[in-house]
Amino acid sequence: MSKRFSLKNGIIHILLILGGIVMLMPFYWMVATSLKSGGNVTKVPPQWIPNPIDWSYYSTVWIKVDFARYTFNSFFIVTLDVIGTLLSCAMVAFGLAMFNFKLKKTIYLAMLSTLMLPAQVTMIPGYFIWKSLGGLDTYMPLIVPSFLAGAFGIFLLHQFYKSVPRELFEAATIDGCGPWRVLWRIYFPLSRSALSALGVFTFMGAWSNTMGPLLYLHDKKMFTLPLGLLFLSNDTGVQPQLLMAGAVIVTIPVIIIFIIAQKQFVEGIASTGLKG
Repeated sequence: MSKRFSLKNGIIHILLILGGIVMLMPFYWMVATSLKSGGNVTKVPPQWIPNPIDWSYYSTVWIKVDFARYTFNSFFIVTLDVIGTLLSCAMVAFGLAMFNFKLKKTIYLAMLSTLMLPAQVTMIPGYFIWKSLGGLDTYMPLIVPSFLAGAFGIFLLHQFYKSVPRELFEAATIDGCGPWRVLWRIYFPLSRSALSALGVFTFMGAWSNTMGPLLYLHDKKMFTLPLGLLFLSNDTGVQPQLLMAGAVIVTIPVIIIFIIAQKQFVEGIASTGLKG
């Protein structure tokens, strides 16, 4: 029995390793291409290991193509998006989970129904609203909505707060804690794993957002990394190495954030009931 079990595990591990290699190949090829020099990109058969290694394309895309500015812009927007999403969604989810009021269920279901609306439906109305408010060529359309609580974040945290024993809320209330104090002193720290999961989702969504900046930003100095990479890829004379170097710069922060927050992310998904 143990032999069969170990053989089964061995086969599963081999398949997982092969699957991991297949999924890592595009990223490896992207990095390898960014380090190739001259005509090595078009060599047949392809050169799997760059020789010689050329780092000059990274300095070119960072300084001359102005990816340094784009990186700062992206981090500025993403940081505020994550902060706004965590704070606003925590407050709304806590209110829906802990308090009873008229039409509570109707409001919650109406809010959840917005998850079925594709972003394209609100794109044009949103553009004209921000145009009338003077928000074009500013970061306001990309930042302000995150402080208004999104449906997905509310749902995620609402699921977690509902799983916390209500006796904890009642005990804190009896001890003289008001709703705000209960939220920030008790429930907010308890929901660290769920908040981490929501933070990772928000970071990845905001970091890779191309349509929003493309719609609202026209000043090149305000571009984000995905938008800068889009315009770089549309340049017919651009070298493949430059494009791949830019893609690596865009990808690395997402990988770093996921590695750092992986444990909390998995715990958050499990605790909120989103696992498949």
